[in-house]
Amino acid sequence: MVIYISILFIFLLLTVMNILTMPRLKDQSDHESSKVSILIPMRNEQANAADVIDSVLKSTYMNKEIIVLNDHSEDLTENILDTYRGKIKVIQGEKLPERWVGKVFACHQLSRQATGDYYCFIDADVRLEPDAISKGLHLLKKHHAGLITGFPQFPAKTFLAKLLVPLQHFFVFFHLPNIVANHSTKPAFTAAHGAFMLFDKNAYLASGGHYAVRHSLVEDIHITRTLKQNGFRCILSNVTKSITCDMYETNAEVWGGFTKNIFTGIGRSVPAAFLVALFYISFYFIPLPLFLIGVFSGNWMLTVPLLIIFLQTFLIDAATSQSKLHFLLMPISAIALVILLSTAAIKGLNGSGYKWKGRIYQ
Repeated sequence: MVIYISILFIFLLLTVMNILTMPRLKDQSDHESSKVSILIPMRNEQANAADVIDSVLKSTYMNKEIIVLNDHSEDLTENILDTYRGKIKVIQGEKLPERWVGKVFACHQLSRQATGDYYCFIDADVRLEPDAISKGLHLLKKHHAGLITGFPQFPAKTFLAKLLVPLQHFFVFFHLPNIVANHSTKPAFTAAHGAFMLFDKNAYLASGGHYAVRHSLVEDIHITRTLKQNGFRCILSNVTKSITCDMYETNAEVWGGFTKNIFTGIGRSVPAAFLVALFYISFYFIPLPLFLIGVFSGNWMLTVPLLIIFLQTFLIDAATSQSKLHFLLMPISAIALVILLSTAAIKGLNGSGYKWKGRIYQ
């Protein structure tokens, strides 16, 4: 038990180190000589279209253009976009080529229309604080980087969202040594979130842009690795004070979205999936039954593991503006993660594929 507790304590220390060393969006750009192209792909986004555009229009960074691609939407997205004529540029998506992923092709088309010195890709469910672009640009220039990205603050409305969505921050602050990720170009140390990606145009084009990752379901990670392979630094920042992403409205959307990404994100490796599942059961679920045994038996040492993982989760949630009570769900989140990963692996291996926004991806 002493060894088990020691391991969990090391996990806690590594997490604290990551929290303290991850850069934040703080200082704003002190000039606007650089033009920023804000690029937004949309497919059936009638619930988000107006709000995301309004948040971008309120940006304090004035030297910008806003381009939206309507990707064959079948709802009222196009009607909403029509009301912004004169304020933004709207383009209609071309037919999806064979083997391209829909969002990746949409971003590729947007990049061909962009005229800025920097390309900022955001999802339709993102809301930017007025100073977010200015702060992101300042950080990118400060680090002479090719890309600034980060995991936004995630409102979690449904039960599955409360279990799974905050784990995105947990993975980054726990598993990724961000000092190595941010200060080297080693592709193995990479994390990114496609909801907010601010590229230096030259780095983006020199690395092949979205064309280079046209087949990827986790294009955000793969395009970041591609930039690193081409010698460009990529900065993962804590952007939660400046950027919000309300990813999913229903439990079904949560399940579908994470199923699409999680197994693909670990390279569709069955051994890796098994090890991840074993790890989270061993270190993030087992502390719960140990705690209960400890309480009823009077062996208080058995209660320590749960208290450590509660503290680890609480610190991450506090640093990323998530619910301050999410830490209480961590053991259940671990089980949900294992079930999700198992489901995604089965779908990936049996050829049934992943359904997202009306399209099937293998």
